[in-house]
Amino acid sequence: MLANPHTLALGAGGGAVVAALVVAVPCFWTVVLYNNLKRAEVRAKNAFSQIDVQLKRRFDLIPNLVETVKGYMAHERGTLEAVIAARAQAAGALGSVHGGAFGVASIGALANASGALDGALNRLMGLVERYPELKANTNALQLQEELASTENRIAFARQAYNDAVMRLNESIVVFPSSLVAGLFHIEPMGMFEANANEREVVGVKFSSN
Repeated sequence: MLANPHTLALGAGGGAVVAALVVAVPCFWTVVLYNNLKRAEVRAKNAFSQIDVQLKRRFDLIPNLVETVKGYMAHERGTLEAVIAARAQAAGALGSVHGGAFGVASIGALANASGALDGALNRLMGLVERYPELKANTNALQLQEELASTENRIAFARQAYNDAVMRLNESIVVFPSSLVAGLFHIEPMGMFEANANEREVVGVKFSSN
């Protein structure tokens, strides 16, 4: 019995449709997953830009603060130099991130350097409390207020960034988006968290008493 030509034609056409679907569906989902990963990456980098702005502001304020207090703290040269050195290290770590290094190592280095700077500032502020004349210095008080405001903004921006990074990193390790991340070399980003040895709460609040 001879096969119906129409049946053969329909069978061939159906096979072509199935073959097209076999190719098109994975491609479609690859595009969807890739776009989702890239959107998450863009959101995380945008969140980091807010940290960047506040870190640069802090870097600008610190030399002014040191210049203001050093005339009163002639015997605290080592502490002042430690603050400037910590600032330079944190600025250098931020420069590495500006070069596009958002990985765990580079962001971790920046977070730790920022934590070390927090610690150096904390020690300086502790010493400032011993100099009553500084508490009446209008410029020092203004710088203190600006630093405190900047620290609050950094904390807020850090939380937003870490939340965005967590969502990105989760997507990178969860199947099937993990396959797309590996295919297109989309790497996890580092969390902005200083380690326990570097983290110190910075007390940039002068007493008016």
